[in-house]
Amino acid sequence: MEEYICSLCPRRCMAERTERENANGYCGMPSSPVAARAALHFGEEPCISGANGSGTVFFSGCSLHCKYCQNEEISHNRYGKGITEQRLADIFRELEQAGAHNINLVNPTHYAVSVRKALELYKPNVPIIYNCGGYERVETLRSLEGLVDVYLPDCKYVDSTLSAALSDAPDYFYYASAAIEEMARQTGAVILNEQGLIQKGTIVRHLVLPGHTKNSIEVLNWLATIKDKVWVSLMFQYTPCGELKDHKELQRPLTKRECEKVWEHMQALGIKDGYVQDRQSAGTTMIPAFNLTGV
Repeated sequence: MEEYICSLCPRRCMAERTERENANGYCGMPSSPVAARAALHFGEEPCISGANGSGTVFFSGCSLHCKYCQNEEISHNRYGKGITEQRLADIFRELEQAGAHNINLVNPTHYAVSVRKALELYKPNVPIIYNCGGYERVETLRSLEGLVDVYLPDCKYVDSTLSAALSDAPDYFYYASAAIEEMARQTGAVILNEQGLIQKGTIVRHLVLPGHTKNSIEVLNWLATIKDKVWVSLMFQYTPCGELKDHKELQRPLTKRECEKVWEHMQALGIKDGYVQDRQSAGTTMIPAFNLTGV
């Protein structure tokens, strides 16, 4: 993997990305991929996990710094193993051979260059899913056009004050809204096969945060403007994790009333295509073991 000056994510650090273990960009990661797990995963939406599981690659490092991150071991603490682009391509093949319904790239933003090269080395015969936090540059997404079949972004915030406080990204919605529009342009409408498994399309996730239902309602209001282009996955799995000492409201689970309030608003907006998660999904059982399996 060659060295390059990085502008992949909206932070545009212009950091020199090299193969060194410690890089000087916001994500702090080298140019070559670092991954913490590659295995069949059953915790995604039904059209993604299916019966056999999603072939999920969990990358280390992150271009966001969400205070409540459930994957902080790999996103904040950067635990993982460095691999080559050839090894990443081999992982795609191995997951496909294991029966994965798709190849699910979790948090790949800062490795977009390597992901493209790995897919050029081996393009599986199952859909490629780009599973990200939504904080993306349109230019980076366009570099992947034709290689990604399904986009699975978050839309975390509309409120810039909240996105600054919780994810160090006051410009989050500015970039996420443009990115999601670009994703939908690339994939077109959601297409499922005869088994109900996604083949093409964009599904936008929104995790409801305790004490911040107003933000969730604003996110849904925006998603309603593009509801004919994307599916929406409303998530109630919030579990207190991460650096929450300065955010008392995030130190508790969601209440039943908070979930009902947001779900009822989604219904009122006429957003029908997608998923609504059960509140009982909250808990650490949703967090996989980051133990270098499959890497």
